[in-house]
Amino acid sequence: MPSHPALIACSHGTHFAEGREAIHALLALLKLPGTRVAEAFVDVQEPSVDEVVAAMAGPAVIVPLLLSAGFHTGVDIARAARSRGGVVATDPLGPHPLLAEVLSARLDEAGLEARDHVVLAAAGSSRPEAAVHVERMRDLLAARIPNPVTVGYAAGADPRIGAAVQTARAAGAGRVVAASYVLAPGHFANVVAAAGADVVTAPLAPDPRIADVIAERYRAAARLLETAPDLSVTHL
Repeated sequence: MPSHPALIACSHGTHFAEGREAIHALLALLKLPGTRVAEAFVDVQEPSVDEVVAAMAGPAVIVPLLLSAGFHTGVDIARAARSRGGVVATDPLGPHPLLAEVLSARLDEAGLEARDHVVLAAAGSSRPEAAVHVERMRDLLAARIPNPVTVGYAAGADPRIGAAVQTARAAGAGRVVAASYVLAPGHFANVVAAAGADVVTAPLAPDPRIADVIAERYRAAARLLETAPDLSVTHL
């Protein structure tokens, strides 16, 4: 039997096989011996996070495989965490310095040049806390590279990615590079790719640094659960 709380890795879900493969590859990079890992989803795929929590006995930590707070963390995942004692939900993966490292690496892989303007291209949400998280990631990325960095969203918030690209180009950027701030290939990665940037980076996953963020989120919550087994908390 596992000696630690289970880890429920809750992602959005996607119809795209490449996206599913990227998430599976990411979870394969986790180094959490003795920990049961179960997948759950908030949309598109099954089982839902509610179903996984209901079917699982014992303590569990839900780690959202999402880059920012939003409707799914605040409603779907929070509801599942509140459904019984012994379940906690952590913050999403971002913002985090390791994600800035991965973004910087993707920009290097894409051939970032000194003349380039970078648009941090996020999925977006109508929830204000999501924009706060993305702006914090912008700051973390901007501290790692000499290029100007602005933000654009695929949906839910302004400016949209295409508008951010046009603004950067109008301001005299030599090239505009969209830093794809999405976890895996799928709908939002395609929106980023179609937004008119001169260069578009690859999505973030799979990458061992993202697996480290998942493990970090899990361990902090698991330590708390081990001292208070009946706890029910969201956004730890």
